[in-house]
Amino acid sequence: MNVAVAGTFGPIHDGHRTLFEHALRFGADGVVVGLTTDTFATETRSEPRDVPSFDDRKESVSAAIAALDDWNREVEIRPLETKYGIAADDPAIDALVVSPETAPELEAINERRREDGSEPLTGIVAPYVLAEDGQRISSTRMVKGEIDEHGRLLE
Repeated sequence: MNVAVAGTFGPIHDGHRTLFEHALRFGADGVVVGLTTDTFATETRSEPRDVPSFDDRKESVSAAIAALDDWNREVEIRPLETKYGIAADDPAIDALVVSPETAPELEAINERRREDGSEPLTGIVAPYVLAEDGQRISSTRMVKGEIDEHGRLLE
């Protein structure tokens, strides 16, 4: 199965690692990581914040995946320029790893794939990883100095 996962992934935290691990576990035929471009990453922020550069995030994603890849999967990191981008446009992708927050978007992606004559994607939902305070770990919380990459409280 060709599996995709997408996001900004900056800075990397244990929630991202869970997404990557799910993609690697199920991606026997390959894993595609859609990494938001610098422009798209800043456009999609619900709360404005600094985001590391594409090249820095790509390097961090590569290192995180290498540390998790017990299956020696073929992994390709591609720039993601639109909301549905790679998942909707690449007929070779069979499944998409999503968080509970992004799972509802799978319906819109699959509708676009059907319109293009592609098979719908299987959704692989990776659970949230929670911080010590019971709230989900996020890069925004890390940048604000609330938690570290493992969800330990800093304040």
